[in-house]
Amino acid sequence: MTPTSEPRIDRDSSTDPAAAMPVLYLSHGAPPLADDSLWTEQLASWSADLPRPTSILVISAHWEEAPLTIGATTPTPLVYDFWGFPDRFYEATYAAPGAPQLAAQVRQLLRSPRHPIHEAPDRGLDHGAYVPLVEMFPAADIPVLQISMPTLDPVDLFQVGRKLRPLRDQGVLILGSGFTTHNLRLIDMRKPSDSSAPSWSTEFDAWAEQAIAERDVDGLIDFLRKAPAATLAHPKIEHFAPLFVSLGASADDSMRGTSVIDGFWYGLSKRSWQFS
Repeated sequence: MTPTSEPRIDRDSSTDPAAAMPVLYLSHGAPPLADDSLWTEQLASWSADLPRPTSILVISAHWEEAPLTIGATTPTPLVYDFWGFPDRFYEATYAAPGAPQLAAQVRQLLRSPRHPIHEAPDRGLDHGAYVPLVEMFPAADIPVLQISMPTLDPVDLFQVGRKLRPLRDQGVLILGSGFTTHNLRLIDMRKPSDSSAPSWSTEFDAWAEQAIAERDVDGLIDFLRKAPAATLAHPKIEHFAPLFVSLGASADDSMRGTSVIDGFWYGLSKRSWQFS
């Protein structure tokens, strides 16, 4: 996944970032994170401070499919892509309107002879999309579209984000949904959710916070080599990968990443950023 040479990103500063919709990367958690009253309050407060989006485009850790695939553009049942939880988590609903116009724009921006676009009209929102949206936009009155991650390569995902950048000028909220640290095998959910986080999680979290504060996009892209405890924090990188789409969509010389949510849940970093 990590490039063999130092990646250099050509940042486009031709647009005015002050006039564009912010870009988000948030740690969405498993469905029970919705029982964390602090997290839900933080998400509600965050969304209240945002401009109202015309529509929302979600890239979730829970949908990897190549070529890049566009999900349902009409209201479709949610994808309950988890198991072993109480029944109430499988009864959640989020009947947001579909976003066919946004889907058409995504096709126009991303389709090329080398990069075809596939369609999955029956693929509803997965929990990486609807769990945070229930808290942020509970009225479910903003059109939502989900697209797949066609690769886990950070450079390629960054370029996907760059191509999506014009959507921000039309009021589209681009939302990368993952988890800043994610190793379910090394956490113990029998302990309290706010118990001390392990060192591999705190060290990676601190590194990521600093890298984004310093706008070190190249270091972030090469995180498997640059970050402390990277392979423990992300034995698979799908939960960090949506960050690179968010970085690409916000790439310009005045990009600023603000850490909006921090802290840990069962030892996993909930850190989430807004790029403006």
